[in-house]
Amino acid sequence: MARLVVLGGGVSGHTAATFAAKWLGSAHEVVVVTPNSQWNWIPSNIWVGVGDMSKQDVVFDLAPVYRKGNITYKQAKAVSLNPEGKEGADTPFVTIEYTGQGKEGQTEEVTYDYVINATGPKLNFAATPGLGDANGLGEYTVSVCTADHAVHASHELDRCIEKMQKGERQKFLIGTGHGMCTCQGAAFEYAFNIESKLRKAGVREMADIKWISNEAFLGDFGMGGLHMKVNGYVVSSKLFAESLYTERNVDWIIGAHVNKVEKGKAHYELLDGTMGEEEFDFAMLIPPFAGVGLKAYGKDGSDITDQLFAPNGLMKVDADYTPKPYSEWTASDWPRTYQSPAYKNIFAVGIAFNPPHLISKPAKSPNGTPINPTPPRTGMPAGITGKAVAHSVCDLITKGEGVQLHEASMAEMGAACVASAGRGLLTGTAAAMTVYPVVPDFDRFPGTGRDTDYTFGEIGLAGHWIKQVLHYLFIYKAKLKTGWTLIPE
Repeated sequence: MARLVVLGGGVSGHTAATFAAKWLGSAHEVVVVTPNSQWNWIPSNIWVGVGDMSKQDVVFDLAPVYRKGNITYKQAKAVSLNPEGKEGADTPFVTIEYTGQGKEGQTEEVTYDYVINATGPKLNFAATPGLGDANGLGEYTVSVCTADHAVHASHELDRCIEKMQKGERQKFLIGTGHGMCTCQGAAFEYAFNIESKLRKAGVREMADIKWISNEAFLGDFGMGGLHMKVNGYVVSSKLFAESLYTERNVDWIIGAHVNKVEKGKAHYELLDGTMGEEEFDFAMLIPPFAGVGLKAYGKDGSDITDQLFAPNGLMKVDADYTPKPYSEWTASDWPRTYQSPAYKNIFAVGIAFNPPHLISKPAKSPNGTPINPTPPRTGMPAGITGKAVAHSVCDLITKGEGVQLHEASMAEMGAACVASAGRGLLTGTAAAMTVYPVVPDFDRFPGTGRDTDYTFGEIGLAGHWIKQVLHYLFIYKAKLKTGWTLIPE
């Protein structure tokens, strides 16, 4: 019997574990190590954050689902990898520390034949002073990165609405809380859901909403922007975004690195090197991401973390990490199999793998401060990479080494994104977009880097209905209900 250990139970880890367990059957063991007792459909946290959904609408307990899927579940966090075993024992193992199941604080060495690192990101609130504590519940700002964060954000938003109803004007600041953030899309959705919520509450005229982002232009989204077909015309995401912000009367500050947050005020540096500050009554600023801090040790106990991980804590995979100017980077630099070059039985998926380079053009202020989005790897790409790697590992287990690994390069992958701009059965709005490929390939598609026949978008009520359907569809799938394998990533 072979054992596959999946570190992390988010979109990529849950996808990898559930498919692997189905394909391998009872002849082999699949183990999931995750510190969480519940699974969270993160894209809907923005609705929890404005009070349009409850926490219970976006989470469910993992234990019964993993029992159903014949998956061994350990509510614990991964601490370190020993890919060569240790003195006197050659079997590789991962050291875990329990966070639940009545074993809080206990450690265990879990042996493995294969391991998939799907630990996701560390929410690095500490990178910006004042942005938030280790749990993300800041004294001055809110977050929608977890369901609990979103519940807190909703309560704070209600307080602001009460003040506006009493005639007190409020300033809202939404966006990214550091110059190297990703996930601009989540902040984008939250900004416009707040705008929609305030309109429905009848207090929109009492609110000033401002967007602050490390993007060089609106609509960059960490993908360098895109050109897409809208109603038969090819338009830039910059024009698409600027039109929406203008229509909804949302002001913006772009090319900004938020370097400090204090009560009612965010300090920032712009790409031109100038410093500024923005006052607020309510702020939701996405933190930067980093690796979770997994360590790695050799058989003799020596620290070999730098062999498996980049300095940011993300795992190195089959990408080309050769330092080179941005103009020389190509789509072929991106990983295809997500296998560790150091150990062939280790893989990394979703946010856990280290991207070879930025998609958006790197930028620094005259002061030397990097201010640019980092590549997004959430949502659809996370699910696709998780499933592809699960398929590879299953083939390795059942057919032996030497099999052709399954590939899922983001430079050859399309993705769909539905960005909510307000919830409501007849009043909801969302921007529905498809992008192909996610990582632009200027050799295949000169000029835009993407195929405009498969890169398109529109905004309206239909997009909201799609977003609503996807919410229920993916939770249904994650619960392993009848026909779950037929639902695409």
